[in-house]
Amino acid sequence: MAGHSKWANIQHRKGRQDAVRAKLFSKLSKEITIAAKMGDPDPDKNPRLRLAVKEAKSQSMPKDNIERAIKKAVGGEGDEYEEIRYEGYGPSGVAVIVEAMTDNRNRTASNVRSTFSKNGGNLGETGSVGFMFERKGEVVYPADAGDGDTVMMAAIEAGAEDVESSEDGHVIWCADTDLNDVATALEAELGESESTKLVWRPTTTTELDLDGMQKLMKLIEALEDDDDVQRVTTNFEASDEVMAQL
Repeated sequence: MAGHSKWANIQHRKGRQDAVRAKLFSKLSKEITIAAKMGDPDPDKNPRLRLAVKEAKSQSMPKDNIERAIKKAVGGEGDEYEEIRYEGYGPSGVAVIVEAMTDNRNRTASNVRSTFSKNGGNLGETGSVGFMFERKGEVVYPADAGDGDTVMMAAIEAGAEDVESSEDGHVIWCADTDLNDVATALEAELGESESTKLVWRPTTTTELDLDGMQKLMKLIEALEDDDDVQRVTTNFEASDEVMAQL
């Protein structure tokens, strides 16, 4: 599994509590508001909004919160936000992509740079690590959605590019521009997904030992604590033994 998928599993296992959930809902709301602002406020007519709402639901975000976030866009809020991507290196030379949504570019850049330097990393120029990733659509299904062959056939029919099946579930990959169509086709065959989103998929990875993973987790947690940061992706690889010790 790629770094970001493993990281999601770590987060889930760690059971980060209510404060983190509130922060997550805030970030999901921001994405919904921006998506609705940039297109139609009707999810059926706006693929980005539809995916944002789907992701919010997969994180058990209340319906009221979702509707409120869409109303903010209709009411004119969200104009001031801009999307920025930062790239840099974490401990042990791990590549890190930070996606942010901010109303103050200087504040966010300063905070992100400071967080990297305080946690054994350094912020690079745009493009400094981006070449180690591909922009892809990722659809995740639980293991009980079907056996590997069933999911593989559904993915092929839906126009996906690749499937990774394990005892943890199924991760289906597609071109970034095909995500809405692929997700819709998969839903018709396999039902509701656990997660549907655009991600950065590492094309090359950096192997970490336990010490390296602990340092990387500290950096990622510090970055994710920033209200302006929407998503953090890395290209780490770690053995099952290392993952089990975290």
